[in-house]
Amino acid sequence: MAQRPDDKTPDLKIDPATLYREDVFTDRKIGVIRRLTPVKSDGSDDTDRTTLYAGETQILTSVGPLPVNFEIEAGSLGEAATGYADAAKAAVERTVKDLQELRRQAASSIVVPQGGMGGLPGGGMPGGGKIQIP
Repeated sequence: MAQRPDDKTPDLKIDPATLYREDVFTDRKIGVIRRLTPVKSDGSDDTDRTTLYAGETQILTSVGPLPVNFEIEAGSLGEAATGYADAAKAAVERTVKDLQELRRQAASSIVVPQGGMGGLPGGGMPGGGKIQIP
């Protein structure tokens, strides 16, 4: 989303030259394939642009289901259905890796209480200070 230079409000304009019609296909078990067909501003098909395919699935986390969206390299719906498993597996692996990195970063971000680490002779923490993890 672009920011307007004179305002803090995002520019919410849709570009009529980049419109797509979305068709949704599912097997009602594993996930969803979205076919994004390029259209002109009058709604007719735009044959000068490529049809895109996107997949969607979810993984269960300790805080509930997390949606995972990904592109599928395909030239037809059949190819998208065949390529869904590999694309989904790669996207889930990336998502899990990203979640692990976020957890690692959160665990390693130690906040020193106000007043710093000094205060007592020998460098001890005054007043029974505690280390806080955000």
